[in-house]
Amino acid sequence: MAEVRSIKTEDLTSGKAVDQTILDASGRALIEKGSILDDFMIEGLLRDGITELYVREGQEEVPETVIAKDVQETIERVRVEDRSAISLTENVKKRVNRGVQYLFGGPSEANFAETTENVTEELMKAIEGNNAIAVDIGSLNVSDEYTFKHSVDVATISMVIARKYGLDERAVREVGVAGLLHDIGKIKIPSEILKKPSRLTGEEFELMKMHARFGYDMLKEKGGFQEGILMGVLQHHEKLNGGGYPSGLKDADIHLYARIIAVADIYDSLVTRRSYKQSISKRDSIEMIMAMTSELDIFVMQSFLDSVILYPVDSIVTLSNGEQAKVVKNNPGFMLRPTVVGVQSGRVYRLAEDLACASIVIV
Repeated sequence: MAEVRSIKTEDLTSGKAVDQTILDASGRALIEKGSILDDFMIEGLLRDGITELYVREGQEEVPETVIAKDVQETIERVRVEDRSAISLTENVKKRVNRGVQYLFGGPSEANFAETTENVTEELMKAIEGNNAIAVDIGSLNVSDEYTFKHSVDVATISMVIARKYGLDERAVREVGVAGLLHDIGKIKIPSEILKKPSRLTGEEFELMKMHARFGYDMLKEKGGFQEGILMGVLQHHEKLNGGGYPSGLKDADIHLYARIIAVADIYDSLVTRRSYKQSISKRDSIEMIMAMTSELDIFVMQSFLDSVILYPVDSIVTLSNGEQAKVVKNNPGFMLRPTVVGVQSGRVYRLAEDLACASIVIV
């Protein structure tokens, strides 16, 4: 039976289950209750001055799903490995996190561009290291601080999208730089607005919307940034239907880099919990983005949909007909409808291809 006890942070080891939600000074959740600690999270707790917390020990493991021999043979017959997804080593995460903290900490002009290039290069190496053409957003975990994590998430997702879209290496790097710096203008926003634990007033939101212009002006003044990077930062909140900001641009007037970053930015914002809103499931976030065809570039959206792993191969899911199933193949462009095998029946559900499965969804 599980036992809950208080333990000093300095005595923590990875693998412990947290029995409380850890909040930052603004009331934002840094670590959710039930999370399994790793070394990176423990370092973050120590860095933030959290000296003690409650953990669960001796908890019973969830029994592994029992799969009959003939069903297992079916699974092995139709199973296809997932496409390579980007992953970051702990050392890379630390270097990237330090770099992003520097960028958002009021850096000197002399080292700003160099630091930006170094962080982008780390992410580029991670993508090229295993020829990553997919991203599992939950696997990055570069920082517990929202602004830093969001910047790295958006840069990484944007680079993977750009690669899938067919951009060359130079352009992918530029997209990464623009994604990394897309919110840099927020350092000009008053802290009480930026960290407000509730929804902004209309006046506060109008000021917050200025961050895109602030970021553009900052980079323009520093010099050395390509036009595409500047446009990516300035225009990443523009929408194809003219409903975005700061200029209400439409269609081709919005730079491609900005259209790529917009998709990555929206997705990461949806799946990340903030103090004033719950996170939205990855599935619901995908469906929301798919519904934004009047606002987002459809070709960029398709590259994004082709790059996201929603249900990794070998994960267990529940179908709308009540049966548990094992994911055996993901279908690019149809991440909501992988091929699965019922663990009781052994039936192969080709959710993306078989019309007989049209009414069955993963719940």
